[in-house]
Amino acid sequence: MSSASDKSKPRARDLGIPFNGVPGKSNSIVDVQGVEVGFSTIIEGDSVRTGVTAIFPRAPERVLNNELCFANWFSLNGNGEMTGIHWLTESGFLTTPILITNTHAVGICHQSLMKWFVKKNVIPQTGNIVDSSLPVVAETWDGFLNDIHGFHVTEEHVFEALENAKGSGTTVLEGNVGGGTGMITFGFKAGTGTSSRIVPELNYTVGVLVQSNFGRKKQLIIAGIPVGEEILEMERVNAKVPDKDVGSIIVIIATDAPLLPHQLKRLAVRASLGIARLGGIAGDSSGEIFLAFSTAEFSNQTTTTKQAEFMINDAMNPLFEATIQCVEEAILNSMVAAETMIGYKGLKVDALSHETIKQILKKYNRLNDK
Repeated sequence: MSSASDKSKPRARDLGIPFNGVPGKSNSIVDVQGVEVGFSTIIEGDSVRTGVTAIFPRAPERVLNNELCFANWFSLNGNGEMTGIHWLTESGFLTTPILITNTHAVGICHQSLMKWFVKKNVIPQTGNIVDSSLPVVAETWDGFLNDIHGFHVTEEHVFEALENAKGSGTTVLEGNVGGGTGMITFGFKAGTGTSSRIVPELNYTVGVLVQSNFGRKKQLIIAGIPVGEEILEMERVNAKVPDKDVGSIIVIIATDAPLLPHQLKRLAVRASLGIARLGGIAGDSSGEIFLAFSTAEFSNQTTTTKQAEFMINDAMNPLFEATIQCVEEAILNSMVAAETMIGYKGLKVDALSHETIKQILKKYNRLNDK
């Protein structure tokens, strides 16, 4: 495990970056009751920099008991992969944990998640098809820092991420951790990030986890300030990092608000605006794929019906706002927590300098130093 496990590391708002909204207790996706997150981080030798992130929409025992969540997804740009979305669209339900990894590890994660279900005696050995046979596995490409063609993610790594998942009251690691281990954002080291918002007028919570791996340095905007352009003018540029908008971002949105699948699609779409606030353009070679789910409960009425409450559409605006705020902050958290990394073929990707950010924000009178 890398030093990303240091729980005392500062986060974006600790640097004085101003954010709107009220964060939850841990300012992470696990502030949504029932959600759990686990990681397997693979750092080996001088060229293996990858991993797996697992997100449970409900506590593992409830997922194994086939207790489903309403869900939906959205693709801002489709140059990426997220499995299981066809059945998710058809049924409206998220039926498994979500795994996020590197592009070439989608297959092993998909297969290993099914083996995990079999190991837990959920899927009969006779091979009966059940909802959990179509898991959600998403990816971003870490081939600049990681020997991606070496296929280093194994079944054991997937099991590790699933088995060490933790929920409310724990710290969700950020930066060079899990599937985000080898990722780059706006030309700087990034990876895994998370954030949450309490929506007091509705008494609900929105939480977000991102695997961030997109954008060019010159595009970066923080608190409305052209930070990327400022940094380029300061000539603190790592010329070896490819200046291309490639790589992708996966955004997972959780909420306890009672939303139906079509409403969760509306929530997923708003992730686009959080990315745009930081300067992202959804470049042709970058896959921006988002999934939103609701942990709200619904009850059995008869053997053929269930009952669920749902919000009216015109009450959703605070949830839209909270989602945008969470996505913006989660991406910045992934960058602030990340540490400089040297990886495949000696490529060095620098972390975003905390002092430089403070200096630039202060120059524009945007530093929240209270």
